[in-house]
Amino acid sequence: MPYAFVPPPHARLRARFAHRLLCWAGWRVDFDGRLPGPKGVIIAYPHTSNWDFAVGLLAIWALDLPIRWVGKDTLFSGWLGWVVGPLLRRWGGRPVYRHVPSGAVEQLAQAMEQEPAFWLALSPEGTRKRLDCWRSGFYHLTRRMQVPLGLAYFDFPARTVGISSFVELSGDMVRDMRQIASAYGGRHGRYPELESAIVLEPAAGNGSLPVERRF
Repeated sequence: MPYAFVPPPHARLRARFAHRLLCWAGWRVDFDGRLPGPKGVIIAYPHTSNWDFAVGLLAIWALDLPIRWVGKDTLFSGWLGWVVGPLLRRWGGRPVYRHVPSGAVEQLAQAMEQEPAFWLALSPEGTRKRLDCWRSGFYHLTRRMQVPLGLAYFDFPARTVGISSFVELSGDMVRDMRQIASAYGGRHGRYPELESAIVLEPAAGNGSLPVERRF
């Protein structure tokens, strides 16, 4: 049975509010609130709906944990960034600039290195559309930082959001992805037909290796 998390009495007002709102909507949080270290990467799958953001953010608030999340740079720049950027950052959002020379992985690695505690949540697909594979940025970031990888999920049929387990990536991408795929069995997003295949993007001429480090 999933663990239905309830914030302790001393939890902040926002945590209690988020937990009650999730309960009112019929959702429960499947996680005991304990992270295996001060830093790590969390992937949230499947990402098929805009509702994933609302449910995921409320779950982060309910757990009252220092988890950041990745958003498109356009949300944090220009007129939109001027309007909502400060609020998104306050909510834990961090922009990823995909076209800078240093690359997204290096940007996020530097951000993680600058803070004593930094857990980063992101979508391995990087889109709500169905893809034939996952983008490989999360894998390279986790290996680059030598941190645990948390396997978070949305299960709309069961109205449950949570983290099923934490894994240590071995560097054997095929074996690691098989382990990851097994953790997501039987869990589905709001639109199951949009769920992407749980494999890393292939390199030219080799179906087992990533072609680039993308988010």
